[in-house]
Amino acid sequence: MKFVGYILMSLGFICSALVAVVDKEMVNWGFFIPAMAVGVAGVVILRVTIKKHKKGAGKVGADIQNIEKSLTNIVRNMTTFSRDKENINVYDIHGKIDELFIDDIETFLEARESIIHQYDMQSYADLMNHFAAGERYLNRSWSASADGYVDESNASVEKSLEQFAIAQDHFIKLKSGSLERQQGV
Repeated sequence: MKFVGYILMSLGFICSALVAVVDKEMVNWGFFIPAMAVGVAGVVILRVTIKKHKKGAGKVGADIQNIEKSLTNIVRNMTTFSRDKENINVYDIHGKIDELFIDDIETFLEARESIIHQYDMQSYADLMNHFAAGERYLNRSWSASADGYVDESNASVEKSLEQFAIAQDHFIKLKSGSLERQQGV
């Protein structure tokens, strides 16, 4: 779109300048105004495109920070939750899961596509593979808790923690750039 904006702006202003100098005595407004309008349209397209680009770059950066914060909170809360799970009534586990994890999981999921923009599709797929597995195990723990299966609920918490920790480690490597070096990119 930026290219189109530049073309329209250039053509519009060049044509309007030519129309203005063709006749020294009188400007042909029937040609001048449309040519100027094309030039102004090009300027508008340029401004909108540049504004979107700046906003998009800022959004990606903010999303990456949200992803990092969410993963940190999830792993920290999972570690504490895993350590204390034996002391929680099995029927209270699903309520505790809702209380501790829903907000951070939603924040992560809203921002996750920025991983593609910041890194690449393969990095996104690798990270989401572990994040989704962690989320599935957490959901499994929630269901087992609601049904009163304490052993299944606790085992799923452990598996969930493992997957979220791998996702966090993968993200840390992405941010530091060491993942690309490991893959030989």
